[in-house]
Order: sequence, then C-alpha cells, then structure tokens
Amino acid sequence: MLVFFNPIKFGIAFTLGNLLALGSTGFLIGPKRQVTMMLDPVRIYATAIYLASIIIALFCALYVHNKFLTLFAIILEFGALIWYSLSYIPFARSMVSKVMVSCFDTDF
Repeated sequence: MLVFFNPIKFGIAFTLGNLLALGSTGFLIGPKRQVTMMLDPVRIYATAIYLASIIIALFCALYVHNKFLTLFAIILEFGALIWYSLSYIPFARSMVSKVMVSCFDTDF
C-alpha cells in the first residue's frame, strides 16, 4: 500500500534497492565481468533502458516530487527490470514476447 499512499518514498527505496542489487551482483562476479555482461550486444538495449529508468525514477522522486510521475517511473523501472533480467535467460525474451503477442492478439 506504500506504493499508492506515498509513491515518492517507495520510488526512492525501490530504486536504491535496484542499485544495491546491481552492486551486489558486481561484487559476486566482479565489476569488470558485470560491466562486460551488461554491455554484451544481446542485452545492451535492455541495460540502457534499465539504467535510464533508474535515473528517471530517481529524478521524478527527488526533484519533481510528482506522485503520478513517480508512480509511472516505478512501473517503467519494474518493466525494465523484468526485461533486463530475462536477457540473462536463454530464449526467455522471445518466449515472453510470443506469449504477450498471443495474449493480446485480437484476431480470433
């Protein structure tokens, strides 16, 4: 319920949690390998969108102080996190894309 009552506070905590998660995986596998894996051609766009969504969420929460924009940025960041995470599983993004297309296909 914190998301709806105080999305700014939740946005800051969620974004800092994502930054800590990136830092912890960098600690486990090493920062050089982490950056190399993040900049792999397979996931470069997912990484860019994920990092941009983190910056947007922090900007909306800390500087804009708009609850609606912060909530939208949190949703964007969550979607980017899912897509970024799926990039590490072989064929996961193509499978999810096909499932989403089949779910929203209006041709019966």
